[in-house]
Amino acid sequence: MSQSNLLVILSDEHQARAMGCAGHPFAQTPNLDRLAERGTMFTNAYTPSPICVPARASFATGRYPHQTRLWDNAMPYMGQIPGWGHALQRSGIPVESIGKLHYRDENDPAGFDVEHIPMNVVGGVGMVWASIRAEDERVDAPGRMLGDYIGPGNSKYTDYDAAVTARTKAWFEDRAASGDTRPWCLYVGLVAPHFPLVVPQEFYDLYPHDILPVPKLHPRDGYQRHQWVEKQNAFMNSEGKFRDEDERLAAIASYYGLCSWLDSNVGEILTGLDTSGFGENTTVVYSSDHGDNVGARGLWGKSNLYQESTAIPMIMAGKGVPKGRCQTPVSLLDLSATIAEHFDCTLNGAEGIRSLVDIATEPDNPDRPVFSEYHAAGAVSGAFMLRKGRWKYHHYIGFEPELFDLQEDPEELHDLAGDPAHACNLAMMEQALRDICDPDEVNRQAFEDQAAMIARLGGRKAALKLGAPGATPPPTLDRTQ
Repeated sequence: MSQSNLLVILSDEHQARAMGCAGHPFAQTPNLDRLAERGTMFTNAYTPSPICVPARASFATGRYPHQTRLWDNAMPYMGQIPGWGHALQRSGIPVESIGKLHYRDENDPAGFDVEHIPMNVVGGVGMVWASIRAEDERVDAPGRMLGDYIGPGNSKYTDYDAAVTARTKAWFEDRAASGDTRPWCLYVGLVAPHFPLVVPQEFYDLYPHDILPVPKLHPRDGYQRHQWVEKQNAFMNSEGKFRDEDERLAAIASYYGLCSWLDSNVGEILTGLDTSGFGENTTVVYSSDHGDNVGARGLWGKSNLYQESTAIPMIMAGKGVPKGRCQTPVSLLDLSATIAEHFDCTLNGAEGIRSLVDIATEPDNPDRPVFSEYHAAGAVSGAFMLRKGRWKYHHYIGFEPELFDLQEDPEELHDLAGDPAHACNLAMMEQALRDICDPDEVNRQAFEDQAAMIARLGGRKAALKLGAPGATPPPTLDRTQ
């Protein structure tokens, strides 16, 4: 058994490139940069699903959404599929959580000995109204997804992150004073940079509007979005709800400000780890559940297959972890396997998932396939992504596919799916995706499961009233004291 502790920090909606260590031209993340300097940064990491609840259920279990059948933000994890937390518990490893989980309820046996100030889905059911996906049946999202106010200030989310950070530092102190020398696993869930796009003034001020980039592929400049993406975006259309150009710029500044706010909290947590005496004997992993489009293609939030949405940060540092960059594609599912293997436990996850330490110590394998899928809010049909080598393939049920050459076109500016010169590459990638799942059957199963859930909860009329209209509210601050 490993004698080192394991600290896993998972943020929410952090775009992979929005870090200094990722080469971003102006994002300020000094604490994450230092973490990357002393460990491995995985430059091609992906989410199994670009939306919170399914991604987190997959992370808990090491299985894809089509294996968990937890498809959307109304199908939270509640421990029904054994995950890495259960594996640790069976081996007697202390395993606790602090902060956002986005599971069903803190009383469920979800694999933690204790859940401190957990943030879970609303009412134990989540956004059921958004599970009505058929184009002729769904309703537009109420209100404005990004928040009524955008700009400098505090929100319930920033207050919650401050509370999670403080509780984590106190946890280290309590653990150090306990006299219990067993190796432990602690999961910490921070919500930034997830909307609402409100951030403390000092972090907002790091990003004056005149340094912000012109968004790429904006429809107002003549770009035509893929038809599936157009229909998905019409469900919320955040770009169309900005009051003016200044507010759009404030949204971009706030997003990057929240990335720096997140980084500041990570720095406080790592300082607390060192101060308590655990720093030298703790492996640290940082990642996020998915990314954010931040205005690219006129899109905000996540919920599509482009790099901004599906690529995630992944950094690991500690004893036995090599220093440098690993270009082998990895997934949150590999992080699931890593947690189990760190404590010599077994996880019954998806075929092919592996420990990040093992991957990092081997030569880069750019042809390792990584898969993601989406069956949630706004999706009129299932969407599937496969990254393999230089190629990135998007498969949409009922719509034309997309194919990008990330070696020559890392910004995904040129869709090659319709180019006869790439017909063989397109066919190769489709077959590789079908080796993982049957997309048509998965799409059918997702709609069937969602319809059954809606019927079980009282039908469409009842479903439209269930769940938060936008971002999930955090627990009240009374519980953080």
